Amino acid sequence: MVNQSTVPPDAREPSRPSGDVKARLSEAVLETWRRAVDRLGSGSIHRLSEEGGTNALYFRARASARAGDLEKAAQQFADLSEIAPTLTAALEGHGEAADRLGQRELARAKYDVARSLRSAVRRGAPDRPFVLRNRGPFPAEIAAYTSVLLSVKDRALPYVARGNALLAEGRAKLALLDYSCALCLKPDIHEVAALKAEALVMMGRYEEALVIFDTALAARPNDAEIYSGRAIACLALGRLDAADADWRRQSGLLPPRQASARACVSLRMADYEAALPELERVLEKEPRDPYWRLYRLTSLRRLGRPAGQAGLEGTADDAWPGPLLALHAGRLSADDVLARADNEGRRAEALFQLGVIAWPQDRAEARRRWEEVAAGSSPALIEHAGARHELARFGS
Repeated sequence: MVNQSTVPPDAREPSRPSGDVKARLSEAVLETWRRAVDRLGSGSIHRLSEEGGTNALYFRARASARAGDLEKAAQQFADLSEIAPTLTAALEGHGEAADRLGQRELARAKYDVARSLRSAVRRGAPDRPFVLRNRGPFPAEIAAYTSVLLSVKDRALPYVARGNALLAEGRAKLALLDYSCALCLKPDIHEVAALKAEALVMMGRYEEALVIFDTALAARPNDAEIYSGRAIACLALGRLDAADADWRRQSGLLPPRQASARACVSLRMADYEAALPELERVLEKEPRDPYWRLYRLTSLRRLGRPAGQAGLEGTADDAWPGPLLALHAGRLSADDVLARADNEGRRAEALFQLGVIAWPQDRAEARRRWEEVAAGSSPALIEHAGARHELARFGS
């Protein structure tokens, strides 16, 4: 779920719009959403695009359930689960419909699968805003807030909440629309302005994002998460010194208890001396977390220190990032690891680790791997920032 506690308190009881411009913008945003939902809801299952189709099918199944046609809803949720077997909202919707139909065993099975899937989803980097630490999809939340906005068009909170769900899904354009409308209704919600800037960063509109981040930080100079977003925008624009200044400011604002966030900030700057003690503290609490173990190995290797066998054992090689730990242990080759990196983020992680492993014996190979990371991954990734800093040490 997208946590509503992240919505700024001032957004919970927003003032009414004071002029026709605000009212017209609110209506325009709502009408855009109506058209989008209508468009996504039309056509056969097979003609719907993968990106929009699952949400459209979810909306239809949810509408059937709300209308009381539980058998139809159950079938629609079941069809959707066949198309998107990891969509937890569809499984939970099917479970709810089955429960109301008296099919208790089926409902329990659907809920169990959904819980298992949710527990397996790793949250985003802890040094980033709470909204971006969530991982989607969130069709239930989007549908719920869309329903609210059909009748309540002049309140900021539903736009913010739906924007948060959309941003967590990576649907930056629609999130930007919602944040813009919320800010039109209540311009002084600087936390929301920063999230609007995050949406712009996700869309590659870095200069625009910087202007908004600057304004938000002028109002909230001690907000560590806003520095995180501005640093990434600066990094994307090639302003490494400015990015580092923001990351250092963020690190200074993070309390010692947030060791995982502090570790991530240091890893972005490839400051392994600073990252290692934070990672040790995190691993005291989460000793089996594979990413913290991987980042500890990364820091030790780059510092030229022995990792010890304990740091290389205990994680299955098949579940990511298991292949990267297996690479460090010598159980998998570079080609094997790259073959298992099935998306852009994982490929960047694999290439970065190949550079780390190559560094002691083959600096040219390390450089080549880090150049691939810098050229082909999102600036928001820890590995992208780390690679850019490693390359800077070469004078690149």
